[in-house]
Amino acid sequence: MKIVIITGGSRGIGASTAVQCAKRGMGVILTYNSQPGAAQTVVRDIAFEGGKAVALKLDVTDSTSFPAFRESVSAALQSVWGRADFDGLVNNAGYGLFNPIATVTEEQFDGLFNVHLKGPFFLTQALLPLIRDGGQIVNVTSATTRAATAGVAPYAAFKGGLEVLTRYMAKEFGERRIHANAVSPGAIRTELGGGLDDAFEALLASQTALGRIGEPDDVARVIAGLLSDESGWINAQSIEVSGGYMI
Repeated sequence: MKIVIITGGSRGIGASTAVQCAKRGMGVILTYNSQPGAAQTVVRDIAFEGGKAVALKLDVTDSTSFPAFRESVSAALQSVWGRADFDGLVNNAGYGLFNPIATVTEEQFDGLFNVHLKGPFFLTQALLPLIRDGGQIVNVTSATTRAATAGVAPYAAFKGGLEVLTRYMAKEFGERRIHANAVSPGAIRTELGGGLDDAFEALLASQTALGRIGEPDDVARVIAGLLSDESGWINAQSIEVSGGYMI
């Protein structure tokens, strides 16, 4: 059985990814920060369908907590699956912020940097000894790195940095046959950034070739596919999952 870790797995794309991975027979360790109840709901849903999942608390913005988190992962791997390693890491946790460059505060800038770039960098570093040779890393980025959208400059800039980091992960971890890819969602119906009102959703749908915004499962199925053996020759890529957003 493959075992995967999904950060930010209590809702949105992360929760859908946890469920899609479990449907494919993978064991799941999902993380949450502020919503333990939502995380346990995902765990129960997976268990109801016959899968195995564990929820662990993690603040991706606090890199000092990563050594203790690694110990929690090791304990869960051993107690639930009798394993000392895992197969896949999905760096998904994050949040959005709509604020033009002219009014972004340093605190807002630092918060987005910590969760979207610094956190994935040092969390991957901390967990690297536990990733099995031949494993997979998937970093969740954003279509805003390609299609500039006013008001999300820091978010997009750090997601762009994560895309570059993905290629370097593929390069440096290649000797262990660890794959690293990025998945770049377009407009998705989640709570990121406070959700979408009807007018904004209609605007985004009109800018998408397939005529609608995406659902979390649209992205989750792609991530789960990249974690499977069938995608074993895909490496160092950024795959946009947007239905043809602003093309």
